[in-house]
Amino acid sequence: MVQKSGSRSRALGRSRGGFTSKLHCLADALGRPLAFHLTGGEAADCKAYDALIVLPERTADALLADKGYDADATRADLAKRNIEAVIPGRSNRHVKIEHDRVLYKQRNRIERMVGHLKINCAIATRYDQLASSFLGMVHLATARYSLKFVHAA
Repeated sequence: MVQKSGSRSRALGRSRGGFTSKLHCLADALGRPLAFHLTGGEAADCKAYDALIVLPERTADALLADKGYDADATRADLAKRNIEAVIPGRSNRHVKIEHDRVLYKQRNRIERMVGHLKINCAIATRYDQLASSFLGMVHLATARYSLKFVHAA
């Protein structure tokens, strides 16, 4: 079936910040990106969990995520997979859930990696209308970022 040009996936949506999208990233312990998932700006962060958790070849010991991923279903799935949930609880939780604050500080590596990717203006401002074009640019920027991890012998 041929799609009309207007019906192609754009992964754009209304949020408080305007017409935006969210780029979710799965990274290893060193902050190197493994996978990306793009959603509309209005989508909840925890909706991207299912798409990203099945991707790594090796099972993780812990999942470091921000408050947007705090959901009982996410925590239950992580417990079933024997993965430690290092996710701070939302402020509206009735029962407070503790997390490893020392391990959570390692999440800054992912934030720094996203900052390096946003040096590319096409990623910072999302010039591309189509989700596939934007993700292609993200993958190119990721390859450029990853080159610094390659050492010459």
